[in-house]
Amino acid sequence: MFTVEKVTEFLSTTGLEVATKVLAALAFWIIGRWLIGKVVQLVQGIMGRNQIDPTLTKYLGSIIAVLLNIVLVIGILGYFGIQTTSFAALLAGAGLAVGAAWSGLLAHFAAGAFMLVLRPFKVGDFVSAGGVTGTIVELGLFGTTILTPDNVRTIVGNNKIFSDTIQNFSAMPVRRVERTAQLANGVDPIAAIAKFRAAVVAIPNVATDPAPEVDLLDFKLEGPVISIRPYTHNDHYWQVYFDTNAAIARVCGENGWPVPAATIIRKQAA
Repeated sequence: MFTVEKVTEFLSTTGLEVATKVLAALAFWIIGRWLIGKVVQLVQGIMGRNQIDPTLTKYLGSIIAVLLNIVLVIGILGYFGIQTTSFAALLAGAGLAVGAAWSGLLAHFAAGAFMLVLRPFKVGDFVSAGGVTGTIVELGLFGTTILTPDNVRTIVGNNKIFSDTIQNFSAMPVRRVERTAQLANGVDPIAAIAKFRAAVVAIPNVATDPAPEVDLLDFKLEGPVISIRPYTHNDHYWQVYFDTNAAIARVCGENGWPVPAATIIRKQAA
């Protein structure tokens, strides 16, 4: 039968011992995590000073962090008196139950390792991979972090990226911007090409090599279609894209060229 004396004795001995161990384990966890962070920062700093690729630096940092966290957990369990051999046996027994899940994780891990070797992209590249388009932020152990143009941080499994088509828009010095200008019937396309070319060349950050391509693309019922294709570095892609649209509108307005839709309406009315 429990008495006040027995409860007090339990709290003053066993309870105090358990509370001390819990507080010590919590302290070990906080200090251990802090030390792991410092070790990872030190390793990544050394690799950065040796000009090692940032993607590889982040990847190896992730591996070191995972391994050290496993060691920390095993150490804390050992402090509580749990035999590490028993813990290893428990993990081995549970391995069959979680084998299917681990097979997927291992596939992502292997794909990440292959991407480090083949180097289809690096941190900072603007890519389309795994159905997501954006800037590579980090290549992790199991997934790649991509920041989309609308500022959404997206994580895609490495295996999905590696097994799908990868487009790297930053791999080449320049990228082509593709726009078209639909002219109305009666507008001289040859004269329009010269005017569009002069306007596009004047746009900031448009590359001179290769030079902008301005050509007669097609003939439609509404009138001739002019393709306007300036080249620029990927960092200036959208600026050149929108400036090209503005240049097309400005040239059409300055020369008084009619809107193709209005031309069709007048013909139908006639």
